[in-house]
Amino acid sequence: MPWLTVLWLIPAVASVAAVLLPASATEGVKRLGVGAALVTAGWAVGLAVAFDADGGRFQLTEDVSWIPAIGARYSLALDGIGLALILLTACLTPLLLLAGWHDGGRSTRSVHAYVALLLAVESMVLMSFVATDLLLFYLVFEAMLIPMYFLIGGFGTDRPHRGPGGPSDTFGSRAAVRFLLYNLLGGLVMLAALIGLYVVSARSGDGTFSFTALQALAAGEGLDASSSTLNWLFLGFLFAFAVKAPLWPVHGWLPDAAVAATPASAVMMMAVMDKVGTFAMLRFCLGLFPESAATFAPLVSTLAVISILYGAVLAIGQSDLMRLIAYTSISHFGFIVLGIFALTSQGQSGSTLYMVNHGISTAALFLVAGFLVTQRGSRLIGDYGGVAKVAPVLAGTFLVAGLATLSLPGLAPFVSEFLVLIGTYLRYPAAAILAALALVLSALYILWTYQRVFGGPVRQPGPLRDLTLRQKSVVAPLVAALLVLGFFPGLVLDFVNPAVAATISTEVQR
Repeated sequence: MPWLTVLWLIPAVASVAAVLLPASATEGVKRLGVGAALVTAGWAVGLAVAFDADGGRFQLTEDVSWIPAIGARYSLALDGIGLALILLTACLTPLLLLAGWHDGGRSTRSVHAYVALLLAVESMVLMSFVATDLLLFYLVFEAMLIPMYFLIGGFGTDRPHRGPGGPSDTFGSRAAVRFLLYNLLGGLVMLAALIGLYVVSARSGDGTFSFTALQALAAGEGLDASSSTLNWLFLGFLFAFAVKAPLWPVHGWLPDAAVAATPASAVMMMAVMDKVGTFAMLRFCLGLFPESAATFAPLVSTLAVISILYGAVLAIGQSDLMRLIAYTSISHFGFIVLGIFALTSQGQSGSTLYMVNHGISTAALFLVAGFLVTQRGSRLIGDYGGVAKVAPVLAGTFLVAGLATLSLPGLAPFVSEFLVLIGTYLRYPAAAILAALALVLSALYILWTYQRVFGGPVRQPGPLRDLTLRQKSVVAPLVAALLVLGFFPGLVLDFVNPAVAATISTEVQR
């Protein structure tokens, strides 16, 4: 049974089917999307059951010759880190399709396109977590930008924007173009590094794109290249993954893209797709270039600390609710990168757990904020007040998600952030202390935002209602996951820890 191929094929086939269904079948397309996403989630759970945490690192492998002339293969394999992120992706997608039930608009064909694009992103993200051929990974790494570009530019905010002396454009279109250009630039740099790595591998025999073969070379006698060459290759991969993550100072595309997209699409981008960047740092940057990773770890850790503090400080100053949440994600991605490049087992286990927990908490916070903004039609914090009196369930779920974002003990992100800080302190005490300042800043921006939006007297204009049954069915699993993983982080760490132990060489691991 090609378990991993079926995993990404389910949403891919459903995406094509959504486009081919009759134009009048709008409700059928939505049900098809949710149904396919639920089947994918069930298949992912089946993978978790079949996966042996105490077995070898890579399991359920599939390997078929693809382009023999250059040694490229259709090669898939699953490890504990990939499994954790697959479960996150597969379980979030049906909730996002439910949350964005009306995001496709009123046009019949636009609904088909919206569902098809979301499923296409899911399919490519799932493949990226199991691809062990670097050329195959690169193709899906780049291809997932196309459906996300159309989700941002075609279904998000349509606020007029007029550049100096230029024609009238829309905010959503400009944000989508900026998203695409940033990420295509990162992909171009990665392509150059990938070609360079292939040339280097050819010096030791037949050229290969196989991650396992390249890692064996790196861990053995080493790749046949000078340290400066390997450093440049490492930086090429790192740049592409830092843009995708995103990491300061190549984060500029994220705030506008998150605001321009619909809440469900923004969550797909920030909570799911962007994890491909941090996942790839952990697997490819550290697995293929251990010495370069150790060399540049202080620099990357410094950038991560800047990201943490920069995102938190800018979040405090935001008047736009959705942009505020987008800046918190920049801060959280800084924590993930910091844990990865601490080069300690605690830091990397914490980072992987943080990827999962950030996905859940950001999904809850952004979707609840989106439910609120959709009703009032305004993203400005100043237009709200007293919402807790009118919509207590909405206010309560926002508070739980917000407290998770600031890593309150008992909620899922606390354990992951604690592990990252411990792992970082073992190697870079000053970085850990500075990063810990973000805990105070996060409490400030979350609690102050909650007070302004949900506390005080009820403000007008615009009626507000509490969460509907559909919206509750979206939020309830997210809140439950935050509580369960807060008390039982071992549900994820039991899969992750063996993979982390095999991620970096013993020369750079403490």
